[in-house]
Amino acid sequence: MRVHRATQAMGLCAFLWLAGCQTRSDEGIAIVPGVEPTLPATNEAYRVGRVNLAAGNSGLAERNFRHAVEVNKDDAAAWLGLAAAYDNLGRYELADRAYDQATSLSGETLEIVNNRGYSYMLRGNGKRALGQFEQALTIDPGNTVILNNIQILRSAQRPTRSAPF
Repeated sequence: MRVHRATQAMGLCAFLWLAGCQTRSDEGIAIVPGVEPTLPATNEAYRVGRVNLAAGNSGLAERNFRHAVEVNKDDAAAWLGLAAAYDNLGRYELADRAYDQATSLSGETLEIVNNRGYSYMLRGNGKRALGQFEQALTIDPGNTVILNNIQILRSAQRPTRSAPF
């Protein structure tokens, strides 16, 4: 049963990656179109972390974002970047802490709520992901990115039919 759940989670992750449910800027941090980034870059470590995240170097991104928050513990953008890097590394407990810190600094922004939903999808927790996306819709009703995320999530959760032997 455990192997089956892991296989389902890996399949969901591949599906989500192909579907592109999390919109990314050219620097790799998830954004929602039509929403001005509320968390501007504040130091060089943050900037390098974004570049590394965009290049798929999640380990280096994590190191840079961690340094950025050590330099400025009130940098919500660096905390959000750190959360995204942790998500990519599968270190979800640490991602949760980073999301919590970003939220405590900037509130429940559309960016944070969307990214948290994406994080829950990566974990295979559709119920919590849906809750985050529904919360995002309360912030920006009708947002097409969030509506698309919900549709992708629901499509991924539909049972697949097995081919007859």
